[in-house]
Amino acid sequence: MPQRITLAHSPDADDAFMFYALATGKVGDPDLEFVHVLEDIQTLNERASRGTYEVTAVSFHAYAYLADRYALLPHGASMGDGYGPMIVARRPMAPDALRGQRIAVPGKLTTAVLALGLWQPGLEQAVVPFDRIPDAVLAGRVDAGLIIHEGQVTYRSLGLHKIIDLGEWWTAETGLPLPLGGNAIRKDLGPDLMRRVSRVLCESIQYGLAHRPDALAHAMRYGRDLDVPLADRFVAMYVNQWTLDYGERGREAVRRLLHRGHAAGILPSLIEPEFVD
Repeated sequence: MPQRITLAHSPDADDAFMFYALATGKVGDPDLEFVHVLEDIQTLNERASRGTYEVTAVSFHAYAYLADRYALLPHGASMGDGYGPMIVARRPMAPDALRGQRIAVPGKLTTAVLALGLWQPGLEQAVVPFDRIPDAVLAGRVDAGLIIHEGQVTYRSLGLHKIIDLGEWWTAETGLPLPLGGNAIRKDLGPDLMRRVSRVLCESIQYGLAHRPDALAHAMRYGRDLDVPLADRFVAMYVNQWTLDYGERGREAVRRLLHRGHAAGILPSLIEPEFVD
């Protein structure tokens, strides 16, 4: 019997694009059976803290609390290279005006919240499911919202205004991309199985990039409020050369984020990221 591997990821167009080939049987391993579980990133972070899934998407913020149990796969990362999570509001305002305002955030362990704390500590936060943040801002239940995923390319059509892009800020500060999320694998699987799983997942990403129209058509099933051009743009933002392999610059970006988070007192321990070979 093939060994069952649960692969947990977000129900988003970029993750669907990455795992299109695996989900549709274009790539695979006869000795492995992959079971896909789709959950929002906050739930994935929480379940990873209990080691629920063998392979899971996680925020790099959450990874700081998971490094004893999980290692990072060398592929599957979402990097914001000069762009990333952004704060939006119903009306234009200066970034400094956010002090004293109530900001909706998509989960305390998301990397968006870590970046927010590095940019401006002490802002009032209210946790709202990521896909409801634009509505919460428009309805006036919060003063501003920290948006991730498709909201980054649809906010204008909703009549919202960008206050600051935290990925743009991070790259200006460090010269590095902002590491948002990655694929992590449970270390108790052992080195051989970890490498085997890694190979299959990498092949899935490669296949999607090589067969972009088919992979994009599959991803559109998960692209909330995205037409084809916007879906293509969103996928290109987060499935690219960084996704195939971090490279040394990408790995340094992860290290820098974790080190700065610890130095700022946001992360309780200094974590050195561990990557599967």
